[in-house]
Amino acid sequence: MNRPNNKPKQRLGITIPFPGQLHQQRPLIEELQTLGYTDAWTGESDAFDGLTPLALASTWAPQLRLGTAILPVYTRGPALLAQSAATMASAAPGRFVLGIGTSSNVIVNRWNATDFDQPYMRVRDTIRFLREAFSGEKVTNDYETFSIKGFRLGVKVPEPVPIYLAALREQMLRLAAREADGVITNWISPADARGINQIVTTENPNTELVSRLFVIPTANREEALRIARFLLAAYINVDVYKAFHIWLGRGDALAEHWAQWDAGDRKGSLNKIPESVIDDLLIHGSVEQCRAKIEAYQKSGVHCPVLMILPTEGQDHFEVVRALGQNPPS
Repeated sequence: MNRPNNKPKQRLGITIPFPGQLHQQRPLIEELQTLGYTDAWTGESDAFDGLTPLALASTWAPQLRLGTAILPVYTRGPALLAQSAATMASAAPGRFVLGIGTSSNVIVNRWNATDFDQPYMRVRDTIRFLREAFSGEKVTNDYETFSIKGFRLGVKVPEPVPIYLAALREQMLRLAAREADGVITNWISPADARGINQIVTTENPNTELVSRLFVIPTANREEALRIARFLLAAYINVDVYKAFHIWLGRGDALAEHWAQWDAGDRKGSLNKIPESVIDDLLIHGSVEQCRAKIEAYQKSGVHCPVLMILPTEGQDHFEVVRALGQNPPS
């Protein structure tokens, strides 16, 4: 694959939409550009879908790069995924990044009634199919995990659509660096970012590393720990994330939490998540402390931190967005 021989630029992203109704968020999304955010990224799990907010942002904030982090490769068929990406690329030429990944067995199987099968091969095959589809040529091909018979994308893609792959452990990280245009991670510390960056740059030194970072904007440490434990438990007990953190070396630190969780004491297990793990994986504290932690990620090789601001009591959500931008109001 021929990719530009350019080092990734340093960027700053924010997760959209914000709390509240989508139709009310135009002025907020418009303001992101003046605050110094370069990117707006969406997720797709159990709330807003990953594309509608970006379609609106494509006209509300015409300077932002727009990305999905992520669209699961199982919940849309390959052709529909190509159509969805081409539609966004047509709405925001040169500004859309298609972030895809396996997601998890919870979202794919439990919520979308689809088999979570052969994840490595499925994302690899999806990337290869999308490259062919975006070329405009008719695609007839037997991939290892699916077959396509006579599909031609009916939307002309004005510029190549960058494909970023969500990756956790080494095999998927190397696949992302070899066959995609960038890597998306989440739930990592700055030290983890350094190790991940070393892996991907051995495959391709120009790979952009995007990381979703969860921000709890409160100087009340007890409140931050309480919020963090609930959120962390929702992730680290999903199989793919449990394996990820064992791979990162947190198996011993989280063993007591996992044992108590598996025994059915969900509430009691929360207090078994060590504070050190929370301090590693989440950004919390005063605005100044949050900015310093974001900078630590950037220095550790995250080219595009994508902030996910979590609501806290008595805190205006968008005031935090303003304060953490590259150009905060004076």
